[in-house]
Amino acid sequence: MNILNFKHFAVAVLSCAALQFGLVSCSDDPGVENYYTSTSQYATDYLMANGQFSEYTKILERATGEKGTLRLLQLLGSYGSYTVFAPTNDAVYTYLASKGVSSVEELSKEDCDTIALNSIIENAYFTTDVNNGTYPQTNMLDQYLTISSDSDTVSVPGQVLLAMTINKEALIIHADDSVSNGVVHTINKLIFTSTEFISDFLDNDENCTLYNAALKATGVNELLKDYIDPTYSVGSDSIDWTNDALVMPTAVEYDNVAYPEKRFFKFTMFICTDKVLKEKYNITTLDDLRAKAHELYDPVYPDDKNITDERDRRNALNRFISYHILNRYADYYKLTCVDGPNSTLAVNWNRRKWDISDWYETMMPYSILKCSYPNGSQAGLYINRRGVQSRADERGVFVRGAKVTPEGNMGISTNKCLNGIYHYIDDIIAYDQNTQQVVLNERMRIDASTLSPDFMNCTSITGSPARGCYTRTTNENGKYGTGDATSNHNNKQTCLGFKAGFVKNFKYDNNTHLHVRPRTLHFWSYQGDEVTILGIFDFSVKIPPVPAGTYEVRLFTCVAFDNRGIIQVYIDDIPQGIPFDMRPGGVALFGWKSDDALGDEDAVASFDKSIHNLGWMKGPILLSYF
Repeated sequence: MNILNFKHFAVAVLSCAALQFGLVSCSDDPGVENYYTSTSQYATDYLMANGQFSEYTKILERATGEKGTLRLLQLLGSYGSYTVFAPTNDAVYTYLASKGVSSVEELSKEDCDTIALNSIIENAYFTTDVNNGTYPQTNMLDQYLTISSDSDTVSVPGQVLLAMTINKEALIIHADDSVSNGVVHTINKLIFTSTEFISDFLDNDENCTLYNAALKATGVNELLKDYIDPTYSVGSDSIDWTNDALVMPTAVEYDNVAYPEKRFFKFTMFICTDKVLKEKYNITTLDDLRAKAHELYDPVYPDDKNITDERDRRNALNRFISYHILNRYADYYKLTCVDGPNSTLAVNWNRRKWDISDWYETMMPYSILKCSYPNGSQAGLYINRRGVQSRADERGVFVRGAKVTPEGNMGISTNKCLNGIYHYIDDIIAYDQNTQQVVLNERMRIDASTLSPDFMNCTSITGSPARGCYTRTTNENGKYGTGDATSNHNNKQTCLGFKAGFVKNFKYDNNTHLHVRPRTLHFWSYQGDEVTILGIFDFSVKIPPVPAGTYEVRLFTCVAFDNRGIIQVYIDDIPQGIPFDMRPGGVALFGWKSDDALGDEDAVASFDKSIHNLGWMKGPILLSYF
C-alpha cells in the first residue's frame, strides 16, 4: 500500500488543481417546429391545464417525500430546471388495476412517493440532449434513468418512426414540451427503478448465470449489500448552494460548495455472458469457470493455488470474480473522461498519440484495472487495453482488451439497481501475468477524481456526482465549467464538498476542507476535473495498488498563484525532498520554456531532460486549449 501525505506550511490555502499521480513502469432531432414552448407556464401549470395528466397530478399532490415536507406541485410551479416524465391517465389506470385498486386515493403515500420521485430529474434534458444511454443526473429518488432509441415499424404501417423509451419500459409518446422551468415528456407507463441490491438483481438475468453462481459460491455477493452509510450526517452544513459561508476563493474564481445529503455505497460489475464464455472458452459449468480461474491465477500466486475455501480472498475463483467488480457506480460514460458520444472534452486531446484512460482499484485485494476509450475504427470503452487507437503504442505493444457493450445493446441500460450497475463485456478480464507485466507496464496518469469511490457514488441535491459533475453556472447545458477568470464573488461554480472521515482513501481532519470542482475545458486540469484542498491541512491519499516493480511517482501541479501554499510531500510517512512552495511560476522554479520557443524536437528533448534532472517534467500537451 502506498500513502501520499501532504502537510501544510506558512500559507493557509492550497488548491490542488487536477491533482494527479504519475506511475511510470443517435442524433434524431424531432425538429424545433414540433416543440411546445411556453415562456409563461411552469411545469405545474402545464400539467394542471392538460386533463390527460389529472391522475398524475393527484399523485404529485400526495407525494411528500421521506421527511414528509416535499411539495412537488409547488416545486414544479416555481423557478428551477426540471425534466418531468408525465404518465397519462391511461398509464395510471393500468398501474392501479395491477395493484388491485380503483383510485389514486387508495395508494399508500409510499407508493405515491415512489411514482412521483422516479418521474422527475432536477435538470432539463430534451431528447436531443440525451437520446441513448443514461441521464447524467439521478432522479429525485437518487436513481439513474436511461433512455433508449429504437425503430418503430408498427405504429404507422409502411413508415419507420423513432421510438424512445425510459428504462426500456415507458414509451415517450410526446416529447420535448418546453416550459419556463424545464421540459415535460409524456409517457405511456409509470417509471419504476429497481429496489434490489446488485447481488439479488442478477438472479433475474438469464444471460449471466455462471458469474452469478461464482458470486454466491465465493460469498462475494455478501460484500455487495451496502447502500447507505448510517453513520453519515451533514449536520449544519448546507446540502444546496444557498450558504454564502461556503463560497470559497480558489485561484482567480469562487466556488460555491454544498455537501451530499447522503453517503452511498455502490458497485459496478463487468460480466461475461454465458454465451461469450461458451463461445470463447467452452465454459458451460461453474467447475469449468473454476478451472479457468486457476489457469489465470495459479501462475501469479503459486503459494495460494491449493486454497480450496472459495470464501478465502486468496482463492482463485474468489480473485476471478472480485476482479470484475469496482466499489463505485459508473455507467458507460463515467469510466473515462469521454462523457458522451460527442464529448467536447475528448476532442481536446491529441488522440493520435494516446488513448484516454483511467485506472481503478478492484474488489480483488491489491489489484487495479485500466479503462480506455480509443478514438478511430475501434472506438468504444475497453478494459485492460494497451495501444493507441487500433495500433501499437510507442513501445510497440498492442493488447485489445475486453470491450464493454455500449448502453442500449443487449438491454444493458436496464442492468442497474438500487446500489449498482453491471455491464456486459466480450471477454474475461483478469489480473494475470499479461495484465500485470504487459498491459500495466506503462505510464499511469491517475486522475484525482477517481481516487475515492465517494467522488462517483455520492451526488448533489440535484443528482449529479462529484466526478464530472455539472454546475449551474456554465455553458453547454451545465456540462462544463465556464472557467471565467474573474474575482467577482458572484461568479460561483457549484461544487460538491466532502466531510472529513467520509471520503474513502483520503484522511484529513476538520481543519481541512475538500471539494471536487465541475469538469472544465478552461484550465490546466488533466482530464477536466479538479480536487481542491483548502485550510491548514495534514492529509493523506491512498493511491491505487500497482503491479510489483520500481516506480517514479509524479505529482502534477499548477503553480504561480499567490494564494497557494507551501507543502511537504510524504510517501508512506517518508518525506520526499524539501517543502515545496507552490507560489512561484515555472520560470522561477526550473526555467520553464515553451516547446515553440525551444524550436526543434532535439532542443525540446534536451530541455525536458535537463528539467527532469531537477525533478520537473512538463504536463501532457492538449490538442487545443480553451
